[in-house]
Amino acid sequence: MSLDRQQVRKIAHLARLALRDDELDAYAATLSRILGLIEQMNAVDTAGVTPMAHPNDAGLRLREDVVTETDQRDKFLQLAPATEAGLYLVPKVIE
Repeated sequence: MSLDRQQVRKIAHLARLALRDDELDAYAATLSRILGLIEQMNAVDTAGVTPMAHPNDAGLRLREDVVTETDQRDKFLQLAPATEAGLYLVPKVIE
């Protein structure tokens, strides 16, 4: 498939890309080569090919749910400029 300057200009507009006129030919050639490669890959008969393994097919290793850090809530609350009832107070940003 071959793209012309007008098609590249429309694609750039849809993608909200600013292309100069002197860049259109280079982008048209590059995009045409990419589309040509996709056409070649689609033309290959893959009817008898088994799919490759997918990483999501493996089971996830689970770890034991153990507390690894001590509770430092009070220490962190002391560092905050304003707290109340164990919560951080922040300025109101939404009316």
